[in-house]
Amino acid sequence: MQLTESSAIVTGGASGLGLATVKRLVEAGVHVVIVDLPTSAGAQVAADLGDLVQFGPADVADPVAVDAALDLAEARAPLRTAVHCAGRGGTVRVVERDGEPGSLETYTSLIQTNLIGSFNVLRLAAARIVRNEPVDGERGVIVMTASVAAWEGQIGQIPYASAKAGVVGMTLVAARDLARKLVRVNSIAPGVFDTPILSRFSQDIRDGLAAQIPHPARLGDPDEYARLAMAVIDNAMLNGEVIRLDGAIRMGPK
Repeated sequence: MQLTESSAIVTGGASGLGLATVKRLVEAGVHVVIVDLPTSAGAQVAADLGDLVQFGPADVADPVAVDAALDLAEARAPLRTAVHCAGRGGTVRVVERDGEPGSLETYTSLIQTNLIGSFNVLRLAAARIVRNEPVDGERGVIVMTASVAAWEGQIGQIPYASAKAGVVGMTLVAARDLARKLVRVNSIAPGVFDTPILSRFSQDIRDGLAAQIPHPARLGDPDEYARLAMAVIDNAMLNGEVIRLDGAIRMGPK
């Protein structure tokens, strides 16, 4: 897709996969709005990256805040790209070790961010993108972020796995829905990447996760996600697809 004189939003853009994607879009000359929590480093990151980048503080499940971020993007140039990376982890077991049922409150909170937030960004970004004039037969593209946990969620990951399976499920449906509007929708399903979500784990655990990856036997680099996102944006035949980016890992039960 032609990105000249266009804008993009990247959720979760203050760190990790999102930040790497912001940097790649800036290299391509795109006006980018980082959408991240008000408590994030988004404002400083935007300032450090220069005039092409702005910060739109928002919880991705908050329609008003996400719309305000989209306004920032459209004020610069037509919105043609949305890359949704925002998400968070958390642990819930079906039955906890003390015999109590898993926390419905925690499950609901994680679904709210990781699944409801994904649909909120998808619908609000798409509503802006479909108003564009087509360029080379396209109005824009949306890249969602799923996870290998959608297929191989580990014990304790039930809310995260549920949400990411939901992202996988909405990808083709959204692509079919928006096809007549000349908007593509794809998802990337990363494996184990070196992002802030993993920073809460010890080095031993991180090394153990890396050792599970057949090749390359290391944690993924966020820029590898960003490069794939840019390839998805560029390739007009990629639509309705969920692409695993995982070094051939198949997660064990724990």
